Amino acid sequence: MLKIGVFGAGGRIGKLIVELAKESDVIKLESVYARKELDFSIEPGTLITSDLKIFLESCEVVIDFTTPQGTEQLLEVALKHPRPIVIGTTGLESHHENLIKEAAKKMPILYASNMSLGVAMLNKAIRLVASALRDFDIEIVETHHHFKKDSPSGTALRLAKSCAEARNLDLDKVRISGRNGNIGERTKDEIGVMALRGGDVAGIHNVGFYGEGEYLEFIHTATSRLTFAKGAIKAALWLKNQPNSLYSIEDSLGL
Repeated sequence: MLKIGVFGAGGRIGKLIVELAKESDVIKLESVYARKELDFSIEPGTLITSDLKIFLESCEVVIDFTTPQGTEQLLEVALKHPRPIVIGTTGLESHHENLIKEAAKKMPILYASNMSLGVAMLNKAIRLVASALRDFDIEIVETHHHFKKDSPSGTALRLAKSCAEARNLDLDKVRISGRNGNIGERTKDEIGVMALRGGDVAGIHNVGFYGEGEYLEFIHTATSRLTFAKGAIKAALWLKNQPNSLYSIEDSLGL
């Protein structure tokens, strides 16, 4: 049975992982990292600590769903006390991603802005379509709950990056995330990435390919955050026996 540690147990996904572990016969919640007292029950015998070194050393694999600052703090300590880490934190910037790459030289790390198995398949499919339908315009629209802080979502950016790579484009140069006023015609290589926020939407991602006289749309809808928690657990089980490197959710599924 895999002994996991949850970094961010008080968050929405973290709580779900804690609950899933109670009923699991393949993972055991060995420890949680908490700066303050938790407002929910933890199984007896589970270590609760605010010491990152002790937290890392107490488990076999860490699952992290926190904030960019929290992930940075975790990795800085993990560089001295390596452990396999599954990172599902969103809103990471380039310096966080560079830190992940550096840490992956000392431990196996799986980083995914979305742990959904369906999104992993979507990402693979749109690469093929973006490459084959090169004259089609690409527009991506994501919708999330009103609590979400980063925009566009990490998943939308990952999908956009996959489309850009399939066409040998630099996403930073072709991404448009807002249109207003008389901006002129859409450019050929433009990739639109738009964000909607409202209610309690777990996550909707629409990737559209728009041509002359026809269009093709791929829509992934997450109906429950359990999807992300279950995906993270599957990733942790796979990551445990991998060599030091940086992995994606697609790697864990063999895609």
